[in-house]
Amino acid sequence: MPAKPLVAAILFTMIVSSPLAAQTATPASENDAAAEQYTPSVGQQGKDVVWVPTSQALVDRMLEMAQLTANDRLVDLGSGDGRLVITAAKHGAISRGIEFDPDLVAMSKRAAQAEGVTERATFEQADIFESDFSDASVVTLFLLPSLNLRLRPTLLDMKPGTRVVSNSFAMEAWEPDESVEVKEDCTNYCHAYKWIVPAKVAGTWKIGERELQLEQRFQVLDGTLSDGANQRRISNARLNGANITFSVDGQTYSGKVDNKQMRGTIDGKTDWTARLVSMQ
Repeated sequence: MPAKPLVAAILFTMIVSSPLAAQTATPASENDAAAEQYTPSVGQQGKDVVWVPTSQALVDRMLEMAQLTANDRLVDLGSGDGRLVITAAKHGAISRGIEFDPDLVAMSKRAAQAEGVTERATFEQADIFESDFSDASVVTLFLLPSLNLRLRPTLLDMKPGTRVVSNSFAMEAWEPDESVEVKEDCTNYCHAYKWIVPAKVAGTWKIGERELQLEQRFQVLDGTLSDGANQRRISNARLNGANITFSVDGQTYSGKVDNKQMRGTIDGKTDWTARLVSMQ
């Protein structure tokens, strides 16, 4: 349940000196009976963070931003009480929660069983920084900016088009592709940010006899298209996963990156292809 106003006020004071998010670590319950009665406390200290539940309203909005489908594989890094993983499973997606606190993992498994989604919702007790989640098509997280930055290289190495959605905290220089604020049924930590992992295209490409030189800053591109001595700077250049667009000489090139090749159309009419000559 979302934190009540008084709890929220206390929590704000704690956050000034404590990490915040969902990945936590508390002592394991001594027996099954105690585990059944376990209830996490808002703001309890964990391995890298303190635990704060995500409101169901924000969970729903995050999954909507991710455009989650039954064909997706979702991983929630620091899955806490499991509500996001369970909600994703109810949408038909194969969902996995990675959580450091064994009590929260056990509680999440019980909740998944009660909701009848254990075939699609799984939970494991592990460190997110030592886990392999490269098969995910959607990654969700509620971690501090410093932890997001530690994860950023791993996220950028994932398959282009992978959607990353964060509760409340961004990725510094990697600007989000979308951000929202939930104003109803959410009192604390009500922002979400979405990134689409871009293909890696920085380098030199050949379009026929012409040379396309690309510089890349995450999903934003800059560069030139040259034909002998004639060099023109490209504009409006951007990646959306593996999809690339840029303009030059009043024409818009759109296409798709496939490893060391690009192919698409100019103004939706003329075909163009490019091959990678050298990667930056």
